[in-house]
Amino acid sequence: MTDTLPPERRSWNMSRIRSQHTKPELIIRSLLHRAGFRFRISNKTLPGSPDVVLPKYKTAIFVHGCFWHRHENCAKARMPGSNQDYWRQKFARNRARDAAAVKELESQCWRVIVLWECDILRDPLAMLERLVHELKGGCAPRQYAADLERGQVLRLAEKKRAAYMKNRAGKPDSEQGELP
Repeated sequence: MTDTLPPERRSWNMSRIRSQHTKPELIIRSLLHRAGFRFRISNKTLPGSPDVVLPKYKTAIFVHGCFWHRHENCAKARMPGSNQDYWRQKFARNRARDAAAVKELESQCWRVIVLWECDILRDPLAMLERLVHELKGGCAPRQYAADLERGQVLRLAEKKRAAYMKNRAGKPDSEQGELP
């Protein structure tokens, strides 16, 4: 299957894909904060630049997009129809880089948790329970975090994402990748 978009539009679309402050990442950060955890984001000093770092628990959390990191048996991880050799190599490099980062962090005695985009969006509160269980050994999250509904969590993430995009809007067009 060939690409139906002109190269300029495809380039613009690809420039809109964020590597930080994605909706799943914002959901996890918001829920962790509401549950009383304090963390650092995008720590560039650690291998793989984990999305969320909890120094107190010596834990690194990666929030992986299903498409880019190839979540097995996930509908979002389908192979693009055109230029498949390029994509196969790209995905293989991504997975190798992910595995190397996890191995390096574990060799430095860090606990590594990988969360997937589809799981977070499907049931964010279940992901919070899983994280709290892994971090605190089964203690329940604070009540106010559990009182949230899935819809509230997703709306909150959209608000935060809009704020990040608004901050980005103040940058010159050359930095935003705007279409001419």
